[in-house]
Amino acid sequence: MQDTSILWADDEIDLLKPHIMFLTEKGYKVTTVTNGHDALDEFKKQYYDLVFLDENMPGLTGLETLQQIKSIRSDVPIVLITKNEEEYLMEDAIGSKIDDYLIKPVHPKQIQLTIKKLTENKRLVTEKTTMAYQMDFRTLGMTLNDNLSFQEWVDVYKKLIYWELELETLEDAGMHEILTLQKAEANVQFCKFVERNYINWLKTPDTSPTFSPQLFKKKVFPKLDGNGPVFFILIDNLRYDQFKIINPIISEYFRLEEEDTYYSILPTATQYARNAIFSGLMPLDMEKRYPGMWQNDEDEGGKNLYEAEFLADQLKRTLRREIKHSYHKILNIDEGRALNESVNNLMQNDLNVVVYNFVDMLSHARTDMQMIRELASDDAAYRSLTLSWFEHSPLLELLKFLANKQARVIITTDHGTIKVKNPSKIIGDRNTNTNLRYKQGKNLNFTAKEVFHIRNPHDAMLPKLHVSSSFVFAKSDAYFVYPNNYNHFVNFYNETFQHGGISLEEMIIPIVTYGPK
Repeated sequence: MQDTSILWADDEIDLLKPHIMFLTEKGYKVTTVTNGHDALDEFKKQYYDLVFLDENMPGLTGLETLQQIKSIRSDVPIVLITKNEEEYLMEDAIGSKIDDYLIKPVHPKQIQLTIKKLTENKRLVTEKTTMAYQMDFRTLGMTLNDNLSFQEWVDVYKKLIYWELELETLEDAGMHEILTLQKAEANVQFCKFVERNYINWLKTPDTSPTFSPQLFKKKVFPKLDGNGPVFFILIDNLRYDQFKIINPIISEYFRLEEEDTYYSILPTATQYARNAIFSGLMPLDMEKRYPGMWQNDEDEGGKNLYEAEFLADQLKRTLRREIKHSYHKILNIDEGRALNESVNNLMQNDLNVVVYNFVDMLSHARTDMQMIRELASDDAAYRSLTLSWFEHSPLLELLKFLANKQARVIITTDHGTIKVKNPSKIIGDRNTNTNLRYKQGKNLNFTAKEVFHIRNPHDAMLPKLHVSSSFVFAKSDAYFVYPNNYNHFVNFYNETFQHGGISLEEMIIPIVTYGPK
């Protein structure tokens, strides 16, 4: 506050001496002038944190002075002070990007409050936010040591994301570091929780979280009530924090009816999790039911080529009635535009499913392309990149169209991603799959404490390629590397976004229902 300098232009400045004295006593440095021309000359001479302008000055008016000051330095806060309460003047002031608007006579305390709001707001918000997180930090820390349920883990994760987004705007490296450590500790405890419970969850679905195969049955089919089309939009690889930053844009056009979560199955990889969503089956059951369509890790060819067929079979098998539906997979911007041009033809359907692969492409591109790698250097940058894509994507245009048509929309994903930092050595034969977050194979050699090892894949409802095949999953922010090319893997994949293993980011998935406003 001591360094806050204020320029005040008013043709009756002598009448404001009590105000000037009050502010000076409070530690502000106030420079006064009596007209717009002098205000401009003074503004050019030195830096000011704030400018007060009287609207009705001889020569240049307050609004005219404002426009010229903004052309010199657009970021300086400007407050217009006037006797005129006409609505048109207020609208002109707002249109000229005024920062505040005061009506004479003004009280010294009113002036001080305006100064604090415009020059100290960031500091005050930072202090309040930091203090609130420090209080919550202790509560969260104690909570992590409790025997949490799967729903309580969702609440913990949402709270961590809330603070991550709140602290992101603050220039407090210490608080960021504390939160990062707390989030890492939460992931360690969450992995232990999943390791203890995952197999039992699959055996007792009635007392377990909603998993990928149950998504349509629990969250989508109840919405097919004949009251207009439902659009189910799956944005591949969309984490909860990424959803939170695009939600305000979507909410401009829709009413948010339900924000919920579900748990991705293991492996948290597209081949397993997304196929499970569309088939309504676990991978082991998919292999049995669709021997010609299910692809194991070592099989050649695409692993998600039959989602439309899986969906059609699930609709027929579960609903036992005719459901008019469509399925579209969008792999690039041209396909997104083509869908938008033909979407009118889908409005008579009960259900329209759209898979948007762009976020998945973005995360993989981060591994392969140096420019994307630099643009998405951390979680905050990754969120920003996602937001930028969404704001300029055909998907947003599609959502605007659906909002005008009063359609209902469900937005979700199949799994999230985590930024990997800790290499974990593993040895497998040449048929071992290439995913960095899970491995399937014979005679795998690994550090036991660093992985979740499922000796019998059938226990986790996963196919068994060979009699001695097993699965291992990387935990928290670990990723698998082979000792014989350790340095290559670390240099190439360290601090990239990966999926397939166990973490809060990969397993706790948003599913959000929007209705017409």
